Amino acid sequence: MPRTVALIVAAGRGHRIGGPLPKQYQTIGARSVLRHTLEQFSGHPAVEAVQVVIAAADRVLYDAQTVGLVLRRAALGGPSRQRSVLNGLEALTDDPPDIVTIHDAARPLVSAEAIGRTIDALAGSDVAGAVAGVRVTDTLKRLDGDRVAGTVDRQGLWRAQTPQTFRFAPLLAAHRAAAALGDSEETALTDDVAVAEGAGLEIAMVEGEERNFKITTEEDMARARRELAPRLETRTGTGFDVHAFGPGTAVTLGGIEVPHTQGLVGHSDADVVLHALTDALLGAVAAGDIGQYFPPSDPQWRGAASERFLKHAADLVKREGGRIVNVDITLICERPRIGPHRDQMRARIADILGVAVHRVGVKATTTEKLGFTGRGEGIAVQAAASVELPVAEDEPTG
Repeated sequence: MPRTVALIVAAGRGHRIGGPLPKQYQTIGARSVLRHTLEQFSGHPAVEAVQVVIAAADRVLYDAQTVGLVLRRAALGGPSRQRSVLNGLEALTDDPPDIVTIHDAARPLVSAEAIGRTIDALAGSDVAGAVAGVRVTDTLKRLDGDRVAGTVDRQGLWRAQTPQTFRFAPLLAAHRAAAALGDSEETALTDDVAVAEGAGLEIAMVEGEERNFKITTEEDMARARRELAPRLETRTGTGFDVHAFGPGTAVTLGGIEVPHTQGLVGHSDADVVLHALTDALLGAVAAGDIGQYFPPSDPQWRGAASERFLKHAADLVKREGGRIVNVDITLICERPRIGPHRDQMRARIADILGVAVHRVGVKATTTEKLGFTGRGEGIAVQAAASVELPVAEDEPTG
């Protein structure tokens, strides 16, 4: 089976799109444009390895965006796309593949099927390469200044995309020959098929996809973000906790100290509010309960600040790709009075969770002197948390 390597061109600056970063390093969701593109090729069954060409100034950005991906050492780009591709091809000469499939980093919506079609087109054929493209369906006009000077016959016209896939040796030779002509407006070629054409190589066209557009403008970036936005769902978890009163002169509630005639009894700091809220967050992402992570039998948690528990739960939500939408807490007790401390409590919880204060609700009620809370024996807390999570791609929708 022929060995195929993907060559991803990511050395451009993308000035037309604006922003502090080159477009390939701008994010769509939690990942950069480049990362979306690389994942399509690094996970493709027909692609053995991935070679990326980057700008020297982007090394730190590139390293940060490719963590966890198995890639060849990045090659450095040149003053033009044509030179950057040649640099990438030269980087492959230490262990030359049979086939190279070249793709623009700024086309993150390329599908596995489109990649496969360009590679398959070379099998059992004598063509030197294959390019993905879409048929021109709009009527084309030729202009003279701003005036229509004629209609162009669209028969046989296609819009070329990438990937553009070639037999490695003849393409390398074609690029070397093109580079020997020097870099000028007269010799500049817009894609690798043009380079191959200049060398007299025969290239096949295969069906591409409208979705496989190149991000060039801000409107393109907005469209890509709409296309790649993950399906989201909102999930809710609940928590409940109780602590009894004991000796002391203050209680810790919601991460703050509240003066009282008694304290609360517990293995940690007995913050009944944060314990209930920790369980609510863990429940929202189906990650068990507080005792799983911080068992009261473990001496390391004796007297520990409960904000550590809540922070751990919030970090689990983030690790799942989630976002905390809001939390709501109800304290059930006769004493101490919660009202005077409500705003401080909300601010402290918001700070621990890393959310805006308006996403934290705190309220209190009594049981009208009924039960253990009514008798002043302790405090109970109910908590609810809503989080927004991406739906797994392979999860049935119902």
